[in-house]
Amino acid sequence: MLINPLSHLPVLEPGSVWLVGAGPGDPGLLTLLAAKGLAEADVVVHDALVNEDCLKLARPGAELEYAGKRGGKPSAKQRDISLRLVDLARAGKRVLRLKGGDPFVFGRGGEEALMLVEHNIPFRIVPGITAGIGGLAYAGIPVTHREINHAVTFLTGHDSSGIVPDAINWEAIGKGSPVIVMYMAMKHIAQISAYLMASGRPASEPVAFVCNAATGAQQVLETTLGEATDAAEASGLEPPAIVVVGEVVRLRASLDWLGALAGRRLQPDPFGRSGKVTA
Repeated sequence: MLINPLSHLPVLEPGSVWLVGAGPGDPGLLTLLAAKGLAEADVVVHDALVNEDCLKLARPGAELEYAGKRGGKPSAKQRDISLRLVDLARAGKRVLRLKGGDPFVFGRGGEEALMLVEHNIPFRIVPGITAGIGGLAYAGIPVTHREINHAVTFLTGHDSSGIVPDAINWEAIGKGSPVIVMYMAMKHIAQISAYLMASGRPASEPVAFVCNAATGAQQVLETTLGEATDAAEASGLEPPAIVVVGEVVRLRASLDWLGALAGRRLQPDPFGRSGKVTA
């Protein structure tokens, strides 16, 4: 007798909404619960940053509704998206809201969940791998390394009005966080770099841009804080991108596992510390 190994997982019920993280791109990074929800949903309301290969896991006959929001481009208003989830659930649909990365990491999942609570719609949060961790891992850059940092800061490079957030204490972050991971920061990298260098970060500090992370179109640009603006402009790369500042970027020379699969020779000692004994 064959037993479905996913049968013990929760069921997406009619009239309810699952807020699901799709991860940074590769459909293999979806959680089991996310894949099960896709197989059960009547309607999948998805973001612009969701890889189309993830949508192929939706059950045959499921409706796919685009609800993407991209900076500088015509987009649905967040309130309208949230109310659409309410309407679909009230119509008895099994609704899966599929968001790139994790719903609660700069994904407005909290706003949508609050709207569901306001209208008494049952919901479930299904976390996903956020791009600031998974996307960097696909670039061979760890967000923490015990010889480099014991803290990391995640922040957004623009606020709801599309400008660099004034609410961020750039001086404190620049002085206190050894590694900084930034979402939606590529457009404002000149201003952000200036803030960080004014706080004391050296112009020579490593920076990496990871564009279209964890997809077949992934591109990585390694540069420095002082040269980041010119390098990004010269590269022709465009968002979506994750930007990371810190010495962990140097580890890519050793940990670019995707590059190694394509023939890159990795360095076993990126910091030239051979012979050093660590505890």
